[in-house]
Amino acid sequence: MGILIQNIKQLAGISYKNQLLRGPALAQLKTVDDAFIIIEDGSIIDFGEMQELESNQNFDEVIDASGQTILPTWCDSHTHLVFAASREEEFVHKLKGMSYAEIAAKGGGILNSAAALNAMSEDALYDLAAERLIELMQLGTGTLEIKSGYGLTVEGELKMLRVIQRLKQRAPIPIKATFLGAHAYPLEYKENHEGYMDLLIKELLPNIALEKLADYADVFCEEGFFSVKEMETICNAAAKYGLKLKLHVNQLNSMGGLQKAIELNALSVDHLETMTEEDIAALAASNTIATLLPTAAYFLRMPFQPARQLMDAGAAIALASDFNPGSSPSGNMNTVVSMSCIQMKMLPQEAINAATINGAYAMELQEKTGSISVGKKANLIFTKPIPSINYIPYAFGSNVIDKVMIGGEFI
Repeated sequence: MGILIQNIKQLAGISYKNQLLRGPALAQLKTVDDAFIIIEDGSIIDFGEMQELESNQNFDEVIDASGQTILPTWCDSHTHLVFAASREEEFVHKLKGMSYAEIAAKGGGILNSAAALNAMSEDALYDLAAERLIELMQLGTGTLEIKSGYGLTVEGELKMLRVIQRLKQRAPIPIKATFLGAHAYPLEYKENHEGYMDLLIKELLPNIALEKLADYADVFCEEGFFSVKEMETICNAAAKYGLKLKLHVNQLNSMGGLQKAIELNALSVDHLETMTEEDIAALAASNTIATLLPTAAYFLRMPFQPARQLMDAGAAIALASDFNPGSSPSGNMNTVVSMSCIQMKMLPQEAINAATINGAYAMELQEKTGSISVGKKANLIFTKPIPSINYIPYAFGSNVIDKVMIGGEFI
């Protein structure tokens, strides 16, 4: 019967009951030393201490994990994995002093990615995205959200979402799709916001619903992009098609987008580099998850998100990579976890929980992934021999992953 993984030095991130973690609970990473896991049909059916393992069982495969730590794969709840080209030229512009807003105003940034994506075929775009997905899985990511938003035309946005749908159908990991047509205003609509809003609401949303291409809707609510009122209009339209909300707010400015997102019952609010005390209090009093993207703040040389203040206030936080070609050209969640500890003063246990079970909640996949639990997918990270779980974020320049298991099979 199935697969036995035995002699595990430490099994970390176990849970017996799903719970979105807040406050002191976020620092509680449950572990079992000298452990075993039993896997059948790609799912965990049992785990515990080696001394509890019944000796009269037969297995199709036995894996010895002596000296290794096993934890659930990362749940990355905010990515822009599907894109046509990198943007290292803009990286150099930033080094020379140009701001994110200045680059965007000159037709760079998101508009640059949109031009490249609209010029690429769906098959070529899929092939690039599939290669990136394999790399992310090898880095330990076992659950993923992917946004559109680099099309900014009816054809381009649908092309992106169809690529994401193909990834969902073919990839061995759970993937959620988010419609982010409201990522920026195309140049031809720069002075005609109402026209682009009509395109999003009257043309794109009906087609997306018809083909069942998205799970969520997102809006980049920011000065120079979409106002709070525009975000609300798009979100209300999306809700009519059954799309829940995951919203970009408070990256560059605190302008009321966070409060409106909470009022709209958003599943998550993402970025949050710019937060007031009032913003933190509002989020802590809500059911909305704060998804923090430290590698984006790092790459843009912005202040890091106030993780400690959010946690102390009782907000539920998740960690994600924001993998995209402009502001976070890395989907390495090991780096995200390490940077969260070093720059946002999160404890290793808090960061790991935020990047696993809370990330799963931010995609509504907590029943399938995010922890070592009976019935969940056997999506597991096997580390090289390490002194303790704290070593993962501590050794920020080392690859501590030995191998990754997805659905009970090594990749």
